[in-house]
Amino acid sequence: MTAATSEAITTTRGSERTARRRRRFPFGKSFASFILIAVAALTIFPLIWLVLTSLRPADTIFTGPIIPTRFTFAAYPKAWVSTDFAIHFLNSLWITVATVVGVLIFASIAGYAFAKLRFPFKNVIYVALLATLMMPATTLIIPLYLQLKSIGLLNDQFGLVVLYVSSSAPFSMFLMRAFFSTLPDELVQAARVDGAGEFAVFWRVIIPMARPGLATVIIFQFLQTWNEFLYANTVLQDTGKLPLQPVLFSLLGQYNTNWPTLTAGLTMSIIPVILVYVWMQRQFVAGLTLGAVKN
Repeated sequence: MTAATSEAITTTRGSERTARRRRRFPFGKSFASFILIAVAALTIFPLIWLVLTSLRPADTIFTGPIIPTRFTFAAYPKAWVSTDFAIHFLNSLWITVATVVGVLIFASIAGYAFAKLRFPFKNVIYVALLATLMMPATTLIIPLYLQLKSIGLLNDQFGLVVLYVSSSAPFSMFLMRAFFSTLPDELVQAARVDGAGEFAVFWRVIIPMARPGLATVIIFQFLQTWNEFLYANTVLQDTGKLPLQPVLFSLLGQYNTNWPTLTAGLTMSIIPVILVYVWMQRQFVAGLTLGAVKN
């Protein structure tokens, strides 16, 4: 066998392997696409059911087809009026915004300190804060209730904000510390050499580069606070001070539930969450990516 023949056989075999890889690749790609489509369908189905239920007549909730044969918007004005939607929506909005701002302040400052500063008992304090994440909310509700009562913040929206900030700050601090750890220490050292104080370094150097991390905290915290039910329903005893979720929960009847009215209220309540996520989704994805790996 000549060298030319051997080279030709080798080239032919290489071409066959390449062709087999190309034939296998579309199958793998199609299988991955099928799995992703199935997961997306399972994820979005509850939302579709929620919207369609709010638009169907009450007597076809469990007997009619998935897509209603007749659409009606009568449930939306009924949900708006029966729950005093505007008042409780504003309650939810200011409580959520105040909580997000408070968590951002504490989490960003603490995250920077744990990532870039040296101080006594740094690791001990960090582990102690993270240990609070392991305690379920139901085990803390009675001590927190008694503590708010002792300081006169029971049945007060400000007390609820304090409770939200204190319980949510450790997790957000963990996220911000992971993100700040990816930023080069040389930038901080260069700013210090130029005479900048620690607060100036934090505000002028670190925060402008921390937008993806801040966006991640904002989305997580907004979603968590907006949908929170247990603490709000326990701390606030005056119905006029309640946020939206406990009020919507009251639409569930013991023997009968007006499902179009309930789903209409829930559909209106998720609009702010969707808007916040759509507005900050690019920064959110970047924050998750950059905060996951330490350089």
